[in-house]
Amino acid sequence: MALPERAQVQEILRGMWITFRSMFEKPVTIQYPEVKRRIHTRFRGRHVLNRYENGLEKCIGCSLCAAACPADAIFVESAENTDEERYSPGERYASTYEINMLRCIFCGYCEDACPTQAITLEDNYELSFTSRRDAIYTKERLLVPVPEGGKPTPQKVEPGVFTRAVPEMADPTD
Repeated sequence: MALPERAQVQEILRGMWITFRSMFEKPVTIQYPEVKRRIHTRFRGRHVLNRYENGLEKCIGCSLCAAACPADAIFVESAENTDEERYSPGERYASTYEINMLRCIFCGYCEDACPTQAITLEDNYELSFTSRRDAIYTKERLLVPVPEGGKPTPQKVEPGVFTRAVPEMADPTD
């Protein structure tokens, strides 16, 4: 059933009024790469693998992050630390650490599951890939640079000496 002519004209005028009114509103378009949006405090962006102050990697290769990932985007392969090649303060380290960013849903479960706070989701949201291979972030791409005063991994330690990267825990019985 068609509207009477008067109703049709009213609808056209109403649409024109909405268009005219919106001409004076502030535009919501942001000129993205020149102007960047403010990032909220709980934003989850690109993953990074953290280090201790002395340069050792925080990741101990436990694979809890891979087990917690609902998208199965994380692959971890661990190896044993030796005194000649020490990567982390524990017995093991992650020899292979890969995140497939095409599968990642940025849920943060990997960050929650990590017992050493090795993996964190930072505020970098500029992710672009030209091939599927570029979307797989390897350990080398994920590791943060060695802090000032620290040594790069692998580090050599004296036999029997444990390089303590974390402060002593307080005794709960005290």
